[in-house]
Amino acid sequence: MDCPHCHSTHTTQLKRITNLGYTVFCCKDCQRTFNERTGTPFNFLEFPTDIVFQVLLCRLRYKLSCRDVTEFFLLRDFKFTHETVRDWEERFAPVFADELRAKHKGKVGKVWHVDETYIRVPGRWSYLYRAIDQDGNLVDVKLSETRDIEATKAFFMQAQVVADVPPERVFTDGLNSYPRTIKEELGAEVKHEVRPCPGNPIEQSHRGIKQHYYPTLGFGAFESAQRFCQAYDEVHQFFRPRQRMAEFVSLSDRREHFLQQVDVLQEIFEAA
Repeated sequence: MDCPHCHSTHTTQLKRITNLGYTVFCCKDCQRTFNERTGTPFNFLEFPTDIVFQVLLCRLRYKLSCRDVTEFFLLRDFKFTHETVRDWEERFAPVFADELRAKHKGKVGKVWHVDETYIRVPGRWSYLYRAIDQDGNLVDVKLSETRDIEATKAFFMQAQVVADVPPERVFTDGLNSYPRTIKEELGAEVKHEVRPCPGNPIEQSHRGIKQHYYPTLGFGAFESAQRFCQAYDEVHQFFRPRQRMAEFVSLSDRREHFLQQVDVLQEIFEAA
């Protein structure tokens, strides 16, 4: 392992470990000792990295509040407060979002279903812009305090970064800001079609984030809401077992897919 201080390759492994079980090394050039987490975002954490990963996975994958998560891990004899969970979420949830967003960059379909839904951020409504492609896969998500042309433009600009190329067709619910924004941001050659809410598959896709934030009685601040919504949708997409909408996936295949994705996600998280 290279030295995180002077980046020297002349290091030796010592015959001791840290209190959390991480191997200790010594650099022959700068004479400093370090362990496997030195120089990483997980340095100085009082809990193993895999426990932090599991805590965040519980928050983003399941309908658990911060207090619920602390009680769950208390059964495993790990004691921390709900504020610790909130701190870890603030620090490391963007790791999930950024890494997974980069992972599906350029793999978006040519047909987009776009819509916005309401998210309550304390005392007032905010608007969560979301887009999925024709197979039901996530394109992008963005929380906005307003629902106007500027917010719609910001969403499409962000979505284009993920897609790399503009779509061929966009379905919306007919909000006034969509036609002009699609023409200006995506291009005049992109076809825009209005599809009523009952016929737009993204309406069903909204249920995931809605049901996730209900147990927490809303969000405390716009920044935390934006961070959670982005990370939740990326993790939800990453664990999605279907390749297309309405595809049947057996329970055994779901289990195998879930276990494989957990291993991959943990590797991504620990390498970030």
